[in-house]
Amino acid sequence: MTEVTNTPNRPVSVVGRIADTLQLLQDSMPIQRRIVRAGDSVYQVGQAFGCLYIVNSGYFKMVNLSGEGREQVVGLYFKGDWLGLDGIATSHYACDAVAMDTGEVWAIRYDALIQAAVRTPALLTLLHEAMSRELTREHDSMLSLCTLPADARVAGFLRYWTDALAQRGQRTDQITLRMTRAEIGNYLGMTLESVSRALSRLARGDVIRFTEKGRRDIHIPQVEALTAFIQGATVAPMAGALH
Repeated sequence: MTEVTNTPNRPVSVVGRIADTLQLLQDSMPIQRRIVRAGDSVYQVGQAFGCLYIVNSGYFKMVNLSGEGREQVVGLYFKGDWLGLDGIATSHYACDAVAMDTGEVWAIRYDALIQAAVRTPALLTLLHEAMSRELTREHDSMLSLCTLPADARVAGFLRYWTDALAQRGQRTDQITLRMTRAEIGNYLGMTLESVSRALSRLARGDVIRFTEKGRRDIHIPQVEALTAFIQGATVAPMAGALH
């Protein structure tokens, strides 16, 4: 069986970690592969919890309902991410998990995972690491929403997307956003108009470029320029507040 181990001072890359995770799961327990297409729900809020899901390909969003009944995008997920952790505590899923394009998820029964972890402790480590990454994801998302000005939020969103692709060995100079302007605004706590203005300012500054295919296809000449833009947008309001 495949064991997931980290050699001291030589951390496993995200690509390696994902490959090891998928191999270990495949070696240790039954896996159900499921192909989904854009708009398909992996599971829905209130549905009885039974399985966890691993993203093998594609892009997924987590959607919740606000107090006013509006859909709220609360998370984005890429290859290697776990879906369904929100269902463990209450035995019901707390959000809708929705595919943003054609992809594949691996379904694993939670009870089977716990039983297999008795034989293969590395499986329990995988589960704990997935939970830890989820907590970190939520913390970073809240920190961004609470502290960054509007333009920096949009640049940060693009940087988050490109970082996720880079960690998985995919190109970052040319990306296709799998979300509408309205969905990005929903996720970032902004209006559609504010997102569009921020993207236009990024384009005017040559931080991004819109390709001929459509305004969801974005060319990013230098990913580092996004970081510089975020830093500049963050420092400017602080400097203004001192005067």
